[in-house]
Amino acid sequence: MPLGLGLAAIGRPDYINIRNQTKIDKSQKAFETNAFAMLDEAYTLGIRFFDTAPSYGMGEKYLLKWHTQRAHKDVHLSTKWGYTYMANWKIGYRGKHEIKEHSLAKLQEQWSHSKALLPALALYQIHSATFDSKVLNNTAVLEELYRLKKEHVINLGITSSGIHQAALLKTASEIHLYHEPLFDSFQVTYNLFEQSTHNVLRQLLKAGKQVIIKEAMANGRVFPNQQFPNYQKTYQILTKLAHKYHVGMDAIALRFVLDYVKPSLVLSGASNLQQLRENSKVNSFTLNQSELNTLSSLNKNSAHYWSERNALQWN
Repeated sequence: MPLGLGLAAIGRPDYINIRNQTKIDKSQKAFETNAFAMLDEAYTLGIRFFDTAPSYGMGEKYLLKWHTQRAHKDVHLSTKWGYTYMANWKIGYRGKHEIKEHSLAKLQEQWSHSKALLPALALYQIHSATFDSKVLNNTAVLEELYRLKKEHVINLGITSSGIHQAALLKTASEIHLYHEPLFDSFQVTYNLFEQSTHNVLRQLLKAGKQVIIKEAMANGRVFPNQQFPNYQKTYQILTKLAHKYHVGMDAIALRFVLDYVKPSLVLSGASNLQQLRENSKVNSFTLNQSELNTLSSLNKNSAHYWSERNALQWN
């Protein structure tokens, strides 16, 4: 199945997805119960790729506990390093929920915990690599990643966000150590509104690299919301297509990415069972070329997209 499950909204009580006002139990016990239910349902639906990170609150711990108890032999786990979760489960935390640090010390610290996911750990990624963090120029970090890759037979990747995604992907794809490419996988923000990496993603896929799409629903902005009157045309188009294919607007947004980019995987960011089941309907239909052309025309200016995203509140 080309659908994977990301645990960003499952492992911590606050996240930047636009959510409805329905109150939920935000205790750690309730979140663990929900996480296990989500992981079990995802497996039942045919999902075999699960993506987490230390900064996803308890996400990595939930995934490890679930995997240890279920002992499925056919799952592929993925995690990252480079961000530290700071909110410590404080609801409405006013500080930075995540702090980035792409140092060798942070890599070694987080690997000491993440390695417990072995041997099911298939992919280890730099979390939100950027030019500013200079991680792609840090020889000590790159050498350590190469060592981990060879010693544990895992793939290496980067995740990306921001207006410089395309250039960053190209730079990372050209990094070689000991006459071989260092990175095998590229996890990218791509959706109806942010398509700036389209050409480079096609090149990566042609070169045999793994391409994983995250935030395919633009943190909830693909759903009708009065905060975004500039997306009314988008909502009308998505509503029409959802009615045609008897699915939700979420499935249309996911299907667009699958049919237009043809990535290796697209991640569901579902936080509850209903959302996950609705997302899984992406496998029940395909979009025709005319529909893909219409949806691709909804692309927005990248700078505007990221400015708008950065203004979203944790909730």
